[in-house]
Amino acid sequence: MKKYKDKKQYRYKGYDYSQEGFYFVTICAKNREIFFGDVINGEIKLSEIGLATDKFWREIPNHFSFVGLDEFVVMPNHFHGIIQINVGTGHCPVPTNTDENGGSKFGKVTPKSLSTIIGSYKSIVTKTMNLQRPDIGFAWQSRFHDRIIRNEDELNRIRQYIINNPLKWELDKNNLENLFM
Repeated sequence: MKKYKDKKQYRYKGYDYSQEGFYFVTICAKNREIFFGDVINGEIKLSEIGLATDKFWREIPNHFSFVGLDEFVVMPNHFHGIIQINVGTGHCPVPTNTDENGGSKFGKVTPKSLSTIIGSYKSIVTKTMNLQRPDIGFAWQSRFHDRIIRNEDELNRIRQYIINNPLKWELDKNNLENLFM
């Protein structure tokens, strides 16, 4: 009998998430708690945490020069964004926290990877907000969802999904009010 359950694989097995391409990312607040604002008449009105979430997302290319941002939206309890990784440019400023044998203390960390970028982003939002507003107890879910965007048609469909997301908040599966309907 196994002592621990196998962890669910969240990334596409065998795929190199540091390679050039577009990635669609969804990140949720812990327990899908409403931290980032509210949707009123189809438009998102950001809270203090929502504004920080937006600000730090926009700053990603300042810290990861090989990254470009595309459409994104901050929703009341989650975030959708498209990241483009451009291989061969810039460097990864995030230390890999290697141990005395050169291995990572946190598992395999791939510089310039999507996980490194998103981990850094989630970290700065969390640290900043918990320093500024410790009373709120802000946290993200431990993982994030991604989709490798394979062609221009898919990219355009995802862009439209992101743009329309606030308009569809009433029906959104991330809207906790819909869990009990």
